[in-house]
Amino acid sequence: MKDIRFPNLGIHLHNVGDSFSLFGIEIRVYGLLIAIGFFVATIVACREAKRTGQDDELYIDYILWMAIPAIVGARLYYVIFSWSEYFQKGKGFGATIKDIINIRNGGLAIYGGIIVAVIVAVLFAKKKNMKFSLMADTAVMSVLIGQIIGRWGNFFNRESFGEYTNSLFAMSIPIDYYGIGINNLVGSGVITNAMAEHVEIYDGMQWISVHPTFLYESIWNLALLIFIIVYRKHKKFDGELALIYLWGYGLGRVWIEALRTDSLMISGLHIRVSQLVAAVCVLAASVILVKKRLDYGRNLCKTNNE
Repeated sequence: MKDIRFPNLGIHLHNVGDSFSLFGIEIRVYGLLIAIGFFVATIVACREAKRTGQDDELYIDYILWMAIPAIVGARLYYVIFSWSEYFQKGKGFGATIKDIINIRNGGLAIYGGIIVAVIVAVLFAKKKNMKFSLMADTAVMSVLIGQIIGRWGNFFNRESFGEYTNSLFAMSIPIDYYGIGINNLVGSGVITNAMAEHVEIYDGMQWISVHPTFLYESIWNLALLIFIIVYRKHKKFDGELALIYLWGYGLGRVWIEALRTDSLMISGLHIRVSQLVAAVCVLAASVILVKKRLDYGRNLCKTNNE
């Protein structure tokens, strides 16, 4: 059963598959969306580079440099904070490596990708004699667009959702989709006790209702993207748009991550990794933005007085 419902919105989507066949080759929707995200992000970055008088071909070069390392970084970040899932006693070396490199079923953490992308950008900017802060501002809209598109991979994979809810945007998934019984789903951590306790019967099947956190993040990122598009012509210093992104995305991730039931955790501390990273980003961006704004104001006053 591959249907998905948003019952309180009166929406019922039929046969929402997580893959399809093309010329006999199985294509995962998750991977396809990541590829589309990269493609659209490249176009947007090049257009923004032209608008600001930069060489757009340099951004194509950067994306080619960054694409594979960013995916590797996103995967490694996920594996590191899901260590026990991949490194199990008695599991052979070959099987472990095979599971680590298998990203067809998801398992990518956006923060890992962003961290690696920033490292590559710093090295690239140095090699090409570019200003990193300007490069960051130019790329920030592309990052958001890639995140907005990529997040919908979680929708098709029925993953990265939140706890049980019956709110307006509640998303319902048939238990049959997972191929195992409800008790096994609870035992394996795919669903929570609260979801199991509020199972609904629809069309003779059991459904769970959850927070569609992928949708919340997509809407939040879209609002942030619109703000940056409107504000970009009024920025006060290079790097400001990137700092606004860090602040805005981090703020959204702090509350959205709190809703999720599959968060990566710091072992033994019961702290959500992404929530902690997001909070640090908000704090750091806030301090730097205030300092830069004050410096800008002082320099403007000094210029006017002269």
